[in-house]
Amino acid sequence: MSKRIFKFIWSAILFAGAVSLLGLVLPRLITALHAWNKIYPPEDAPSERVAIVFGAGLRRDGTPTAVLRDRVETGARLYFDGKAEKLLMSGDNPTLAYNEPDAMRRYAVSLGVPEDAIVLDYAGRRTYDTCYRAKVIFGVESALLVTQKFHLPRALFLCNALGVKAYGVEANNLNYRNISLFFWNVREQFATLTAFMDLFVDRPLPVLGQAEPIFLD
Repeated sequence: MSKRIFKFIWSAILFAGAVSLLGLVLPRLITALHAWNKIYPPEDAPSERVAIVFGAGLRRDGTPTAVLRDRVETGARLYFDGKAEKLLMSGDNPTLAYNEPDAMRRYAVSLGVPEDAIVLDYAGRRTYDTCYRAKVIFGVESALLVTQKFHLPRALFLCNALGVKAYGVEANNLNYRNISLFFWNVREQFATLTAFMDLFVDRPLPVLGQAEPIFLD
């Protein structure tokens, strides 16, 4: 192989790598810029009629993970502080044994949130689905989004793009390990790229069904 051909191949590899890296990093940068003035600690959050609490998995015994408890506790705080009238608990429910929204409801009730202040979305399989269904099924026009800071830029970008005017509220009551934060942030790079594909290329339809507006006025 001549030196000239080798140089061309090496340049092509470097160019392809740079384009791939840009494609991975750019969506995260865009969502971060979109979110920079829309994220609040609970005490400074604006008031909205609905706060959407995003699912984050269950333990083997069917109770919320530490990350999910953090989110539910933050949603409960918003309710008690008068900053949200209803908590929309959105998560996955693929089997009878795995019911994320109901586990969220039970934990919120144990914290003192009344049953009639809680609305359950059983088909919030992904952040995209939660935002889409909040608008189409539950008639949410604007909302507080309750999740950890690493997740908020993507959630805010998706909900606003799908027609829900959204503000983020940090659920950061726990001191998470650095290794966990690193893993979650790496995961967000790929999840954010997927979110852009969902919004601008694929436009997938989540599980829908009959409209169930939270408020009738």
